Amino acid sequence: MEIMTNTEHQELITEQLTFQDQRIVRFVHGQRDEHLRAIESRLDLEIGTRGTLMNIKGSAADVHFAKTLIEQLYTLASKGQALGLTDIKRSIDLLHDNPELDLVAIFTDKVYVSSNNKLITPKTPTQKAYIDTIRQNELVFGIGPAGTGKTYLAVAMALQAFHDKKVKRIILTRPAVEAGEKLGFLPGDLTEKVNPYLRPLLDAIGDLYDAEKAQRLLEKNIIEIAPLAFMRGRTLNDAFIILDEAQNTTREQMKMFLTRMGFNSRAIVTGDISQIDLPRRRDSGLIEAKRILKGIPGIGVVTFSDMDVVRHGLVQKIIRAYDQDAIKREEQLSQR
Repeated sequence: MEIMTNTEHQELITEQLTFQDQRIVRFVHGQRDEHLRAIESRLDLEIGTRGTLMNIKGSAADVHFAKTLIEQLYTLASKGQALGLTDIKRSIDLLHDNPELDLVAIFTDKVYVSSNNKLITPKTPTQKAYIDTIRQNELVFGIGPAGTGKTYLAVAMALQAFHDKKVKRIILTRPAVEAGEKLGFLPGDLTEKVNPYLRPLLDAIGDLYDAEKAQRLLEKNIIEIAPLAFMRGRTLNDAFIILDEAQNTTREQMKMFLTRMGFNSRAIVTGDISQIDLPRRRDSGLIEAKRILKGIPGIGVVTFSDMDVVRHGLVQKIIRAYDQDAIKREEQLSQR
């Protein structure tokens, strides 16, 4: 995203910021001032520093933008929030889209602290809305492209609920249907057949939770990871349940899953409706559920976009390119 403005015919101004703690200011600067250089290049500014003083030179609009950004970054750093170059670039984009955005409220919302003391927080306004929606509702649908944190944040919320003793177990499930493949064509017994489908859920658990503890909980079925077909006929009480890749459920499977919820249970359903691998796209249980359950109290729906992708920067561009191509193809088909 380019945010630079044409300052050729604009009057340039200089504004000075004064901070109290030079140690915190260094976190805002980044290593070898890489954060400030990123802000300069994205906003067509000149930023000079001396101790706790910072001079910002550019157009009035860009200077005001940079001042708001840097002051919020300083507040984040003062609260112990680690700042990387990716965070700086994302903050610029977020504030550009919403100048009134409170970055501090987003980036300091503690979701979970992993076993290696990694603090899990939202990275975008939609992720923040997702977390708040999960806190406020018993059933939440998180819909959007890959890399937006739908599943990862859901697993983090499940682990936090278990840690706080709000639930007694965590159940993670997926439909075993992807890319047109059938389980019968995979080698091995049933466990070996379904393991590739469940691997992303195991990876999320492994990234957030101590490996040995997680293994013990898995052995005791306190954390259960199973194909969606294994949910049939069960009533899940005192559980935090996550259905991942829900775009590949049928209408019947989705209804079956949603009616498994028992007393003191919460459920999160995640999926990407642009990656449906069912024979007929319109049969997706996720699309049906979103339409049928709209407006029911206790059910929340959060829709992510490519702006919420927090993976490699190219992923956002790839998703956007595919979306634009899909729009062109639909327009061409409609003209035939």
